[in-house]
Amino acid sequence: MAMQLPRYEELPIDPKAPAGSSWGVFGSDDQVGSINLLTESRVKAACGLVHNGRVFSLNWDLELPDPPLAGRGAMRHTIHRGPIGTDDHYDNFFTQRSSQWDALSHVQHPLYGFYNGRTMDEITGAKGSKNGMDNWARRGIAGRFTLLDIDRFRAEDGRPLDQKRAEALTVEDLEGAVRRQGSPIEEGDVLLLRFGWMSWYEQADRSDREWAALPPEEIGTPGLAHEEDVAAWLWDQHVAAVATDSPALEVLPVDQTSAESFLHIRLIPMLGIAIGEMFDLEALADDCASDHRYHGLFTAAPLNKVGGSGSPANALAIK
Repeated sequence: MAMQLPRYEELPIDPKAPAGSSWGVFGSDDQVGSINLLTESRVKAACGLVHNGRVFSLNWDLELPDPPLAGRGAMRHTIHRGPIGTDDHYDNFFTQRSSQWDALSHVQHPLYGFYNGRTMDEITGAKGSKNGMDNWARRGIAGRFTLLDIDRFRAEDGRPLDQKRAEALTVEDLEGAVRRQGSPIEEGDVLLLRFGWMSWYEQADRSDREWAALPPEEIGTPGLAHEEDVAAWLWDQHVAAVATDSPALEVLPVDQTSAESFLHIRLIPMLGIAIGEMFDLEALADDCASDHRYHGLFTAAPLNKVGGSGSPANALAIK
């Protein structure tokens, strides 16, 4: 059943909840957030967008970036050879090392805690742990995607993005891409934002890759502006999720301790919006530019780990 969602300016719906929060919109005990918008009717409608059956994996190599970003370690892969075949295992496997989802337990507000008022003590990784990746994994993620190719739009507009320069992308940039492509966003969409970072990274030399692995406070890359109007715009589109090909969704550098300077805080603990990063959007973007169809069916199957803070994307786009 469709529900009438409040606009950002009408939040919070509970006078006891923090300003700018969606706490209680999907229920006081909700641990799913914006993924609630992927209703059965929306999934069914998204299946009707599959015209030719082309499948695009949005999953980058698990061993990229190399060196790892944000202080995460390098994965070690061991193959065990036996008399009838092989088995293998991973060591030092950071779930947010490559194409990734950020769970609602990944980031908390410095004053108000996690989404829907959960506390650090409730994030245990054991039975009863709150806001973990398992809440999305058990239901799966499926629905309509809309791709906004910001990098292509800016290049065509004579304002190409420099992947080594901090540039805050605004609501005007997002709406400009919507108009240029003629691809309106619908409620419940998985919004895919291509900034061109992954294309740059794959062609980068070792020195640039080592620069990219510096702490996020020390480098500059394009991304969404930290301002409240960007968070308000995303909420008012009522997207089910927003994912990008960049390492942080938002412009770097970032002050991760400040609610005003870290868009993740506005989106994850306050609004419960699902975030994906380092999704491989290159082949999909080329195909969308070729046939001028920027919508299709999106699916993802995050790891079913109780209390998980993140997961590999395990995402597909199907046209």
